[in-house]
Amino acid sequence: MKSNVLSAIILIVLGALLLANNLIPEFRIWATLFKWWPVLLIALGVSLLARRG
Repeated sequence: MKSNVLSAIILIVLGALLLANNLIPEFRIWATLFKWWPVLLIALGVSLLARRG
């Protein structure tokens, strides 16, 4: 159940980011992802730890 909710949230966020990339010329999705990739890795690690606990 949790993985389904997490997958849905990831898809919604990804879709919103890609939509913003198309609609807002100043918004650079790849620059943003490149800047914030460590946070994404930390969030993934916390999620994996939460599943074990």
